[in-house]
Amino acid sequence: MSRTPPAPQPFDAAQDLRDAPRTGGRQRPKDAATLILTRGGRGRAEVLMGRRAPGHVFMASKWVFPGGRIERGDFAAASASELPPPDLARLAREVPVRRARALALAAVRETFEETGLLLAEPAPPVPAAGPWREFRAEGALPDLAALSYIARAVTPPGRSRRFDARFFMADAAALLHPEPTAGCGELDEIAWIRLDETAGLDLPAITRFVLGEVRARLEQPDRPLPFVRMVRGRHQIDYREEPA
Repeated sequence: MSRTPPAPQPFDAAQDLRDAPRTGGRQRPKDAATLILTRGGRGRAEVLMGRRAPGHVFMASKWVFPGGRIERGDFAAASASELPPPDLARLAREVPVRRARALALAAVRETFEETGLLLAEPAPPVPAAGPWREFRAEGALPDLAALSYIARAVTPPGRSRRFDARFFMADAAALLHPEPTAGCGELDEIAWIRLDETAGLDLPAITRFVLGEVRARLEQPDRPLPFVRMVRGRHQIDYREEPA
């Protein structure tokens, strides 16, 4: 448990409204997972980011981390390792353990689909059904032990898309190969970007907030986990300590 309270990261609520204007619709947030890959040491750390294609309804042309919705196949997918116990315990305070594991798997799968990168251990290629078919054909099994659960955010109500997103972080040393490919085309540009150069990108407010959290975690890995959501019409950030 962290003994010192975290310095609050800035969150631009006005920008968040511009990123995804209200549509007036009512929908329940869908579970989603995002992966922030980092490489390099202090002062020269880089993160993997991609720019969403201009034709997207949601967050078009914005620079984001790879990620997406949980799929049914994520609940039964095999893995080479499991989440570290502290991270599983944090997730298990929010969702059942089976769903917690599926969220971690979704982050790994979506990153592969969007960038071609495999956070995985080598394994014999095997036939697989559903969204894991191409991943398993690469001769790989997801390495969940490389993940850290670092943030949660729920898209405010009234948006065209709503997600209950969990953000995971992993070092690029756990990748089977270090450079991204074209992926599925959802991101029209993919690049390793220095943390100190991300400020000039067109970023969603939540992505900018999480980048601040990444910087802080590189210095203080055990800091409490932030939960960003809207309460009574106002954005609220709560920091949650590790489970006892």
